[in-house]
Amino acid sequence: MRCFLLNDNTEARLFRSEVLFASTKARNDLHHRSTARHFATFADMADIFSKEHAQQLDAADALSSYRDLFHHPRINGREAVYFCGNSLGLQPKAVREALSQELDDWAEHAVEGHFKAKSPWFSYQDIFAEPLSRLVGAKPEEVTAMNALTVNLHLLMVSFYCPTSTRYRIICEAKAFPSDQYALESQVRFHGHDPKDAIIEVAPREGEHLICHEDILSAIAQHGESVAMVMFGGVNYYTGQVFDMKAITEAGHAVGAKVGFDLAHGVGNIPLQLHEWGCDFASWCTYKYLNSGPGSVSGIFVHERHCNNPELTRFAGWWGNDPETRFLMQPGFKPAEGARGWQLSNVPVLTMAAHKAALDIHDRVGMTALREKSLKLTGYLEQLVRAVAGESLVEIITPSDPAQRGCQLSLLVKRDSKQLHRVLLDAGVITDYREPNVIRLAPVPLYNTFEDVRKFAEILRGHLNRAELLGLLLPLPHLVHLLHDVLGNENLARDSRSSEQPTHERTAYAAGHDVLTCEVEVLDGCARPQVHVAESGGAVVEAVDLTVLVIDEMGR
Repeated sequence: MRCFLLNDNTEARLFRSEVLFASTKARNDLHHRSTARHFATFADMADIFSKEHAQQLDAADALSSYRDLFHHPRINGREAVYFCGNSLGLQPKAVREALSQELDDWAEHAVEGHFKAKSPWFSYQDIFAEPLSRLVGAKPEEVTAMNALTVNLHLLMVSFYCPTSTRYRIICEAKAFPSDQYALESQVRFHGHDPKDAIIEVAPREGEHLICHEDILSAIAQHGESVAMVMFGGVNYYTGQVFDMKAITEAGHAVGAKVGFDLAHGVGNIPLQLHEWGCDFASWCTYKYLNSGPGSVSGIFVHERHCNNPELTRFAGWWGNDPETRFLMQPGFKPAEGARGWQLSNVPVLTMAAHKAALDIHDRVGMTALREKSLKLTGYLEQLVRAVAGESLVEIITPSDPAQRGCQLSLLVKRDSKQLHRVLLDAGVITDYREPNVIRLAPVPLYNTFEDVRKFAEILRGHLNRAELLGLLLPLPHLVHLLHDVLGNENLARDSRSSEQPTHERTAYAAGHDVLTCEVEVLDGCARPQVHVAESGGAVVEAVDLTVLVIDEMGR
């Protein structure tokens, strides 16, 4: 994209950016009218896009060596840029050895592996208590690894969604992940209520993408004593918005409701303090940011005030029974201490072995260091995306406040979103596409680099420069309005006259000493513009294609 800047001395200088700067005043005015655009000096722009800059950031990264602990996918024989860790994390190289150990123990010991394996299978789940507690901010007895995420949500709702005739409603986020929606609907129906009445969804306000925190608290307070449970995703899967779980918990408890969270997109991504926040329950998967493999074992949290309450309603199974009496094979369920009392069946050792190998890496690094890099890496991605693409073409619908997001950025692509997704994949960048037009990017701090981010931005910029996007036509009146918007209306003179050829129009715009001459090719009432930049003396400095502005105008 070639655009230009005329400074206060009317000296012209060309650089690559995303918007036309006509004067200092126009630049400031345009900033106030469109806060989503990114403005930078030529030196800044050149710097952040340079390979050297990204390499310097990687050289200063204390976690850079961890990238080598993972297998990276390849496309057309070349290592891909993988931004899909929010869907499925990469495979740790240690997983193969971990699985081999369990296979060897199975081969050598058979059933005796429950007690003679290197990590005895009888107590295999217990090895996760310490690292999981550190990961989610809990006490060891409050967490365990078991089952799969939606299974665990159902089991936990047996205990914590106990509706009555008057207290039966559930407060949740609108457009939660479908599995959560299905689980809530089926639980409500199971208890004889109508989901249309019982489920209260808090949605973004009209014209917005994010849920206002005040609206969540207001919905809880409004429905008050009719609320039996509040359940949110800690991080919304679609937008990447992080919810204030502490405040939601306090609000739910204030009206007498139980509060729980689906942390599929939260665990391993953002710092968590579940015990301190006081939520009643939570569950998560381990195949996203925890890199434990497709369909791997889930985890749960149950606050200690509930952990050892034998009167609490729950579905029981053999493996949730007190291990001291488990093999007595007697009737009468006696729950194991802590969250282990919610287990049902013998542990899936092979998937747990992969989970352990992956969790060991997370535990070694710690969430403090991961979050520190995540803030920098995602911030760099946001900076480059805003520099490359105007909001009318690509809008970041993830919160701009780092405290309200994890590592994910969701891009709402307003033209040819599927084509862009294919272009990225063909160029070796793996992202996640969600209907109708969102591309999700997750630069994961454990294995992504600043150079990965820079490569993506270069591909995105190259795609936006391609003729199929830049060859757009703009209605002529819109072009006139656009130039007025850029230059400002004060002291703006326009001299428009038609050329001898009826398919062309020549329009001159003057703002102070800055003179623009716009050559416009008109075709069926639409314009494909080219601008000539001239100093006050009238000498043309450069002809500049205004198509970037045309594209930027399309979404208004």
